[in-house]
Amino acid sequence: MKIVIHPPVDLDRLARLCQSAPVALFVNVASEVEVAREVADADAFLGKITPPVLASAKRLRWVQSFTASLEHYLFPALVEHPCVLTNMRGLFSDVIADQVMGYVICFGRNLHTYIRNQLAAKWAPVGGEGARVSFAAGPGVVNPIDLAHKHLSDQTLGIVGLGAIGSEVARRAKAFGMRVLAVDPRRSDRPEEVEWLRPPDRLSELLGESDYVVIAAPHSPQTEKLFRREQIRQMLASAYLINIGRGAIVDLADLVESLRAGEIAGAALDVFETEPLPPDHALWTFSNVILTPHVAGYSPRIAERHLGVLIENVRRFAAGESLLNVVDKRAWF
Repeated sequence: MKIVIHPPVDLDRLARLCQSAPVALFVNVASEVEVAREVADADAFLGKITPPVLASAKRLRWVQSFTASLEHYLFPALVEHPCVLTNMRGLFSDVIADQVMGYVICFGRNLHTYIRNQLAAKWAPVGGEGARVSFAAGPGVVNPIDLAHKHLSDQTLGIVGLGAIGSEVARRAKAFGMRVLAVDPRRSDRPEEVEWLRPPDRLSELLGESDYVVIAAPHSPQTEKLFRREQIRQMLASAYLINIGRGAIVDLADLVESLRAGEIAGAALDVFETEPLPPDHALWTFSNVILTPHVAGYSPRIAERHLGVLIENVRRFAAGESLLNVVDKRAWF
């Protein structure tokens, strides 16, 4: 059994992989010219495969992507090839869900505004300039400051894509007492923390009921530019759009127009159609928008998890067992 690796991994990782499948011959290759030669009689390939490399493979049965996203990995010949493709989904679920709840809390408690005010040495509670306490209006009277700060357990969070990340978001939102809704094209098993789970053709219902709409879907032919102005207008005027899925899902020009028109309360984005986001892009100018540079998945735990998936899948492949994270190549996930 022969397994080719490209780009090459460090020697420590290579040793760990060799230990997981002693029956396999591992070839850790640096140059693509050498890869094309070595892959000819390989059973498996770990890393970034290209059309020329795939064309040289004669008996390839398994390809392991080093990434979770596949929109820039797949190509027609790979989709049609009989090999099994696996990816790295599931590594980032908890840390990305943590970032989502960070956005939610920032918006709910106006922290994004207070941070800006702090830099300007400005004491100004949102909803009431110069007020000191929220109950100053008297007993039984709703103060504007109270209304400007959300009580999260009164709020609804809608999730577009209830995969590993979406499920972790749901668990955290439920822990805050929030009502959780979701749409997903494949799942029908509703987790207990989700009030209702419906197919994507019911998206408009989720948009119309959610105070926070979280996009946790992958980039696929079905999700590309899924959020245009028509969908954004279906959201509540008081709602926030959060995208930690893929940048191609939200049309940024349409989002900017909706924000300018006050059609939603704000947005938080970690992924963008163009990255880095150009410095002259209009999104930088909105005080009700939080922008982070595609860092939601960063964590000191990711490297060890990445290696863990590689080791387990190599072990399974050598033992003839089912692999983790098998991809539907035509769906891109």
